[in-house]
Amino acid sequence: MGGTMDGTRQRRRGDTRRRIQDVALELFAEHGYEKTSLREIAEHLEVTKAALYYHFKTKEEILVSIFEDLTQPIEDLIEWGRQQPHTLETKQEIVRRYADTLAQAAPLFRFMHENQATVRELRIGDSFKERIRSLRDIIIDPDADMADQVRCVSALFTLHAGMFLMQDMEGDPEEKNKAVLEVATDLVTQAHRGAGGS
Repeated sequence: MGGTMDGTRQRRRGDTRRRIQDVALELFAEHGYEKTSLREIAEHLEVTKAALYYHFKTKEEILVSIFEDLTQPIEDLIEWGRQQPHTLETKQEIVRRYADTLAQAAPLFRFMHENQATVRELRIGDSFKERIRSLRDIIIDPDADMADQVRCVSALFTLHAGMFLMQDMEGDPEEKNKAVLEVATDLVTQAHRGAGGS
């Protein structure tokens, strides 16, 4: 019996944490990170500042936690990728999963894009670049020539471009995402063939 109670409480606590993150990110995006206070976040959530404080002491902590939670799937993907054979399927799967992860974290990445000073200050960008480099190293074959290395790097950037540069372009978002994924997949496929893969 005790077990289920704890589980429910854990989950409820998880939901509160999640709600704080969602509301904070919305406010950061709307009013700017600098101008948003913990008090405003608490007011929007209709909780006391003390209740908020139980989860997070500062807005920096909130932002870093959002970043860590949303980029955890990238960590998982890197772990998975490192254990896979260097096949074309593996590379295509990495591109596909990375595209999914970026789509889910889109509000965060938009925020990062618009608040680069804050991102630099909190060194969030560093660990993100680190992760992209790890993905890059997994999809590049050790003996790939320079053009194929560029293709692999471009595949990742195509996914990023799909998020930032194509937001305001005409067209159905679903169609755009499909096209972006197709181009990124083409690039790793070409690179794989170039490296003598089958």
